[in-house]
Amino acid sequence: MKMQKLATATAAIAAVALGSPAALAAWTLNMSPGITEISRRIYGLHMLMYWWCVAIGVFVFGWMILSMVRFRKSQGAVADTQLTHNTKAEVIWTIVPILILIGMAVPATRTLIETEDASKTELTIRVTGYQWKWGYQYVASGVEVISTLDRASNAARQLGSGVDPNTVPDYLLNVDHPLVVPAGVKVRLLFTAQDVIHAWWVPALAIKKDAIPGFINEAWFRVDPDKTGLYRGQCAELCGRDHGFMPIVVDVRSKADFGAWLKSQQALQRPADPPQTGSAPPRTSP
Repeated sequence: MKMQKLATATAAIAAVALGSPAALAAWTLNMSPGITEISRRIYGLHMLMYWWCVAIGVFVFGWMILSMVRFRKSQGAVADTQLTHNTKAEVIWTIVPILILIGMAVPATRTLIETEDASKTELTIRVTGYQWKWGYQYVASGVEVISTLDRASNAARQLGSGVDPNTVPDYLLNVDHPLVVPAGVKVRLLFTAQDVIHAWWVPALAIKKDAIPGFINEAWFRVDPDKTGLYRGQCAELCGRDHGFMPIVVDVRSKADFGAWLKSQQALQRPADPPQTGSAPPRTSP
């Protein structure tokens, strides 16, 4: 039995090490480029900083290892008891870090300014966080959607449900009514909350904004026209005991499909016309 368990564990480790498709799909450690131009720029900025850190680490630890190997006591090295001053070295290790910081700060500042530029948007959606659901109000259209955890996930999460979560598609990451948005359109999001602080986080959009009661936070995105589909996220702020059960699903559709969906929702949510006062009662046939 012990040998069987050891063989199973060894096979699992080997699958990860050798890069089987299933194992690699479950071990996504890096950021994703996303589905918008801004998300790809943020990803590129992330990778730039990563390689800067790799280069600095290789340089610093390389010099440390070289010094310890070449100037160890067994090789006859003698410690210098007097501190020496080298002006050239101090100038170099002051100027080089400054240049590195400038090389990091310039692209980071440009990207940060771009992420905050919500001008010339074509669609505005107010996002409201509740315990524990999301409300989406399409400003100036009269359409409002409440998005909650889907019934299958909600049933499986109950204590003693007897339902295997592995049998539920997109367990705890699916909702009954997703946020429907058009591709190729600059969408402005206004974030707030009704009760406590929530955080709206969708990695594919590179958006993570707090929803705070009494405050309005702002973000925007424009999905590439060829990136229609479903994209998932979660609340990223500890907002109560059911914090883990308020996922986010963004349904990206073409402009035509979104327009048709919006019109259908307007027809469904438009209140019935009240009867006109003072009008004659309808005639009835004899």
